Amino acid sequence: MPSLYASLRSLPVFSLALFSPSQRVLGGSPPTCSNPQTSCQNTTAVQDTCCFNAPGGQLLQTQFWDTAPATGPSNHWTIHGLWPDHCDGTFDANCDAARAYTNITQILQAAGQTSLLSYMNTYWKDVNGNDESFWEHEWGKHGTCISTLDPKCYTSYTPQEEVVAFFQKTVDLFKTLDSYTFLSDAGITPSSTTTYTSAAILAALKAPRGVDVAIQCASTNQLDEIWYFYDVKGSVQTGTFIPTNPDGSKSSCPATGVKYLPKGTTTTPTTTTTPTTSPTSSPGTPFSGKGTLQVTTSGTPDGCIISAGTWYTTGTCATFTATPSGTSGFTLTSSKGKCAIVSGALTCGSNVSTATVFTNSNGNLAYNASPSFYATQVPTGSTQATVLVTQAAAGLTIAWQGA
Repeated sequence: MPSLYASLRSLPVFSLALFSPSQRVLGGSPPTCSNPQTSCQNTTAVQDTCCFNAPGGQLLQTQFWDTAPATGPSNHWTIHGLWPDHCDGTFDANCDAARAYTNITQILQAAGQTSLLSYMNTYWKDVNGNDESFWEHEWGKHGTCISTLDPKCYTSYTPQEEVVAFFQKTVDLFKTLDSYTFLSDAGITPSSTTTYTSAAILAALKAPRGVDVAIQCASTNQLDEIWYFYDVKGSVQTGTFIPTNPDGSKSSCPATGVKYLPKGTTTTPTTTTTPTTSPTSSPGTPFSGKGTLQVTTSGTPDGCIISAGTWYTTGTCATFTATPSGTSGFTLTSSKGKCAIVSGALTCGSNVSTATVFTNSNGNLAYNASPSFYATQVPTGSTQATVLVTQAAAGLTIAWQGA
């Protein structure tokens, strides 16, 4: 299976570290945070980003299941990384080229972190065999975007000690998330003859933590990634990681026919089964329960609505809750708050006092009985577009996809 880290979130990183392998980093002190707030749960702006992770406030511990070629032990998932997503599922990347170091192994050795490095050599593996390059990528792209790891946050800062903190925290989290056991406890084990439902896999991974995860599948419907989500009270170095539901990220696997292949095999399973220990719930009817809002323009799927109510074409989708209202209507709520049409625009947030009652028009979201929505232009890259109810250059429809 091809490596996903190079295709999903990859950008080149360049720089040189400051230490030789013979030097040992003693390190300063991470920030002392008194009465810290929890990321993505604040109602007012927090200025101290050394004790509050922002804008990347939701931390994702992501894992791989590589089968061809296989990486890591046959009965264990491996580490992908630790990603600081914004609280709506968007994210920054490659935030500090000056700290995009290209000798992670030497940095850890200089810090005396031989045990950490040994663990990474077993469980943080690159599918193409270049672990060092993989680690450099994860640090440069994601680690440099964690605000509480900024060098200015340290007392008596020693260069690159934040790099050690990033890899240590990622490994510490990974050790608490034994995905293989979570799945096998629910009767879901690697198989060359059996496939599974997404609902069963998601339920098995939710059971130990009480919150949802996101799962990702390759184009062959093969399960190959799990994303675990946390909000953090305080800094990444010393704060408390609080398991939370995804805020924007969405699973990509099909409802049925998900392959969970043994490592080292590419055989295609032929039978779908639902373990008896897992629920068999279906996604449900349109605009019922939890789901995402998928955007279509000119008959082509093109992104989705994220938690603030804006349209985003390249990021992950927010989860909305649809609640019945009246005889045929419903209201929508995201992690930001209630959703309403405010000044002609779709808006979700804590400032919305009264939710708008929408209706279902053949599976599409409708306002005042019309399924037509608009934007001044189609968003690209990391930009977002305001969704309007008055005619504008780009027309769109919004469909429900049950969670």
